[in-house]
Amino acid sequence: MAVVFLNLLGFGIIVPLLPFYAQSFDARPWEIALIFSAFALGCFFGEPFWGKLSDRYGRKPLLLWTVACNGLCYVALIYAPTAFAAFAIRFFGGLASGNNAVIQGYIADVTPPHLRARRMGWLGAANAIGLIFGPSIGGLFARTDMGPAGFQIPLMMCAALSASCFTALLLFVREPDVQDRKLHPMVSRLAATGEVLRHPVLRRLMLLTFLIGGAFSGIESIFGLWGHARFDWGPREVGLCFGVVGVIAGFTQFFLIGPLVERFGERHVLAAGMAMAVLGSLLQPWSSGLAMSILFLALAALGQSIAYPTVAALVSRNSDPRKQGQVLGLNNATGALARVVGPLVIGMSFAGLGINSPFWLAAVIVVPAILLALRATPRYDKDHS
Repeated sequence: MAVVFLNLLGFGIIVPLLPFYAQSFDARPWEIALIFSAFALGCFFGEPFWGKLSDRYGRKPLLLWTVACNGLCYVALIYAPTAFAAFAIRFFGGLASGNNAVIQGYIADVTPPHLRARRMGWLGAANAIGLIFGPSIGGLFARTDMGPAGFQIPLMMCAALSASCFTALLLFVREPDVQDRKLHPMVSRLAATGEVLRHPVLRRLMLLTFLIGGAFSGIESIFGLWGHARFDWGPREVGLCFGVVGVIAGFTQFFLIGPLVERFGERHVLAAGMAMAVLGSLLQPWSSGLAMSILFLALAALGQSIAYPTVAALVSRNSDPRKQGQVLGLNNATGALARVVGPLVIGMSFAGLGINSPFWLAAVIVVPAILLALRATPRYDKDHS
């Protein structure tokens, strides 16, 4: 968890600075959007690839390789000469950072089935905490009036955190004791996708991941515009909303998911989380101000923070133990694809159907996920235990 926190702290430092970094190259709005989407696109290709390799060659070597490459990409951003070069570097950075499947596979390797949701929740909490502290650190050290040179210190900090992460992995993390890993079958991404689509539970979970990811990434992408249009908010108010959401997500994933899942089961907890997310989205258009908006956004965030680790636990429990990394990678790639499609669809509704329409649309998208969650029953528990 400490290693994940270090990695996400570096990620959090640079993400809110990216629009200003791109503007320092005199990038046009569509180029700024491309630099943003490049990372998610890289993750889409990276997640199944690294997950598959880790099934065969081990989790630790792949973690070392991906973290090292990600650190080098931060250094490369310092010297990027153009917006197009920044796009290419962010794509390769996303490719290297698409290692969540390796981390989740590691957790699944060393965790009994009934505790997986709890520990996947800890992973989510480490992500959330890193993303809470990272943006404030990046904003403190960035100098937007200096052009690209003004981002050298935050980017060097990101690279230093990656180096710390690499060192911690090398010294303190052991390879899980999985016998005969090299004898495990390796299949192509296309073949693995076909296996997932034929699996009655996994295909529901992948669809659920796409629906959740698309709805919430879309809301996140337009929430600032909605707040400005509705209440004339600026960065301070929007930042406060997302700061509260981050705290709630971290608390929920660290303290609540494990006990709830162990008492009620993954699918019931997941369905309840989806219902809360729908309710929060439906109520948001009725908000009368900052406090109420934070309350409704927090309700939706509570459901979202329940979803991701619980889905990961269910995916691992429904997967062939020999192919967990690859299947978890396909699930994460589905989420990355949703983060590309969701903002586009939700943004179009904001522009064409009215400022409140994204929340109605998000609720409609997530409703089927409740039914999908209730039909997600683990199949491989005996093999895992």
